[in-house]
Amino acid sequence: MIEVKWSKIKETAQIPRFAHDGDAGFDLAAAEDAVIYPFQKKLVGTGLKVELPGGCELQIRPRSGVSLKTGLCIANSPGTIDSTYRGEVGIIVYHGPVLHYHGLWSFIAAFLRALRTPLVIKKGDRIAQGVISSLPAPTFTEIAEEEMAATTRGSGGFGSTGCPLWHQ
Repeated sequence: MIEVKWSKIKETAQIPRFAHDGDAGFDLAAAEDAVIYPFQKKLVGTGLKVELPGGCELQIRPRSGVSLKTGLCIANSPGTIDSTYRGEVGIIVYHGPVLHYHGLWSFIAAFLRALRTPLVIKKGDRIAQGVISSLPAPTFTEIAEEEMAATTRGSGGFGSTGCPLWHQ
């Protein structure tokens, strides 16, 4: 069991709790109201400071239902809170509006409507989830490129095995 210590620095902060036994993530709530316009990023405070044991990190991830229904994204997902950080835990959110349309004119109308529709976050809204992760303590050794062990993958990356959503 890993002990994680939380400190409320705002009255509206909520100490995280797991919703169900066995859950990997726990909800993180906004401690302040925020209005986020489409395609805008904003830092939303949780009103919490955290003390993690050495060798651990707190990952800030999206909540699937929130992202699906509202288009609210975690801009730097997963966000990383290091065990040495003692400031307020903040969540960098991005409003990618959800567009429902059929055809070009419907798309244009939905897009223009979305541009005028901000996403409103209220104090206490659960906007992200946190996951505690243990980290290995690596050592770094510099070697020459030709000393690197060969793999079947080699330098293939960035879609080298195909990308079904990308059509040329």
